[in-house]
Amino acid sequence: MRFFGRKKRQLVKLLVVEDEPLVAFDTEHVLTDADYEVVATVDRVSKAVTLIDGGAGIDLVLADVRLADGSGVDVARAAHARDIPVLFITGTPPDGVEQLADGLLMKPYGSRELLGAIDAIEERRAGKAPGRLPSGFRLFTRTGSSGPVAPDGQAL
Repeated sequence: MRFFGRKKRQLVKLLVVEDEPLVAFDTEHVLTDADYEVVATVDRVSKAVTLIDGGAGIDLVLADVRLADGSGVDVARAAHARDIPVLFITGTPPDGVEQLADGLLMKPYGSRELLGAIDAIEERRAGKAPGRLPSGFRLFTRTGSSGPVAPDGQAL
């Protein structure tokens, strides 16, 4: 669906979980400039899980893996339990995150890669095969493999 030349987004309210202040600030700035609503930017696993469990209406979680008080994997588990998609943004991807996240964007990244990764997750969640994937981004299927997904849910 398009609204004034732009498609209507399904992933609007985003939670940013990042403990590096400059990265968190830059990420929030890019997202708000692109008309996303950043529900919160937090630097602790406990704060993120509280927001997720509290029904804050979060549409997508963007989480670093290595956080000061634990692992972003714990944040992803909480989001996964509520069927909230997760985009890991990290420089060191752990093994096995494919089962918990919709995608992974490697640091460092630019604004175009970040927004492209979110668009790809939204397309995949809508049952569409996304176009060209951004550099440094891996899209996970519901079965845990990497790559884009066809409308029937199968990996392309």
